[in-house]
Amino acid sequence: MKIVIANWKMNMLGREAAAFCEAFKADYTPKAGCEAGIAPPFTLLREVAVHAAGSGVKVFAQNAYFEPKGAFTGEISMGQLKDAGCHGVLLGHSERRHVFGESDENLVKKLKAAWEYELLPVLCIGETLTQRDAGFTLDVLHKQLEVLNATGPGPLVLAYEPVWAIGTGRVAEPMQIEEVHAFIHDELWRLWSDRGLEVPIQYGGSVTPDNFEGILKVPFVAGGLVGGASLDPAKFLKLVGQTQASL
Repeated sequence: MKIVIANWKMNMLGREAAAFCEAFKADYTPKAGCEAGIAPPFTLLREVAVHAAGSGVKVFAQNAYFEPKGAFTGEISMGQLKDAGCHGVLLGHSERRHVFGESDENLVKKLKAAWEYELLPVLCIGETLTQRDAGFTLDVLHKQLEVLNATGPGPLVLAYEPVWAIGTGRVAEPMQIEEVHAFIHDELWRLWSDRGLEVPIQYGGSVTPDNFEGILKVPFVAGGLVGGASLDPAKFLKLVGQTQASL
């Protein structure tokens, strides 16, 4: 399976989200083996779920907490995401790790909680520029992937996003992407055996329609997690079409 997800981050208002969904649906035709998803802010989850209904487009949240309910002001539970119409949830995005201090310990709990509510988690991993320049890329990814050793296997999408390429306009070279995706593929086999080989590995980091076709040709790249380019329905539609064509 290949999957492309639009990560809107902290963008869009209700009327903009509705217009995006209607414009995207007008020209979107699902294709077996390729899924399209949208990850809007919490306030727009139900709005997007309603407008995407019947189109085959999946709705993802950008984060969630692992407790089912309680006195956790400002947090959102997996059950609340499910109630809002979500199919899945992004976990461990670099902005959550580096800006908000997301820990591997919490990610283990969040992955298990997502599975409990039958939500598909998208686990994000990636290294900073300092870590890459120091030659620690694979060591960093190995440590980040160890959360899967603690959870055991379950439904999952993996998203490799080099932190230095997110929103910067810089894109990892094909050889860099191939090295990392092959490493992740081998790590998934080590951790989960055959179940690990079922996990799609997305690439993310300044993805655009101009560079995505080439990225999709890299071995073990099974779609993308897209930021800025996903705010334009025409661009996102093209990215989805490129992924469908790569099947």
